[in-house]
Amino acid sequence: MTAEMVAPAWMHTQISAEQYDSWSEEQCAGIEIVDGMVVVSPSASKRHNRLARILANALDAAAGPDWNADTDFDVRLQDVPLTNRRPDVIVYRAETIDLTPTRPEHVLLVVEVVSPGSETTDRVVKVDQYAKAGIPFYWRVEQAATGVPIIYTYVLDPATKAYRDGEMFTGVIKAAAPFSVTVDLGAV
Repeated sequence: MTAEMVAPAWMHTQISAEQYDSWSEEQCAGIEIVDGMVVVSPSASKRHNRLARILANALDAAAGPDWNADTDFDVRLQDVPLTNRRPDVIVYRAETIDLTPTRPEHVLLVVEVVSPGSETTDRVVKVDQYAKAGIPFYWRVEQAATGVPIIYTYVLDPATKAYRDGEMFTGVIKAAAPFSVTVDLGAV
């Protein structure tokens, strides 16, 4: 069995922003591009998707008219080499909803829900990429064995382009400015 039989040829070559932008939604679903190379993400669990949806809905309701919160949304971190990430939840400026691609300057917050297999990427790699891109807030959600998620928050230090630790939440999220949100995650 050859690699071409397992994955299409385009997954073995560096992809440019122009090539990626020409692909269909079906081709882009479930992948990210890192340094021009396609990274296929395993399918998320129902619990993972439900948690992301609950957070997105709560953040969207709390954000007011100036911000939107969504899931399944690409963020173009850099054009060359192409790095396109797909956070589990994103809060972005409402007036940029029709702009493609979504750029870091449009984004206020990205949330990654950690799943088995994504621990290192979500805890180390994406944190660094989002910080270097200048995204002001990053939340990492850990699905604890107790069933009650733990949310680690990070705030960007613009001078160092690195995140510093924010608050940690369990069960109920209470986020302060620039928006306020309370979410009971105990029943997730």
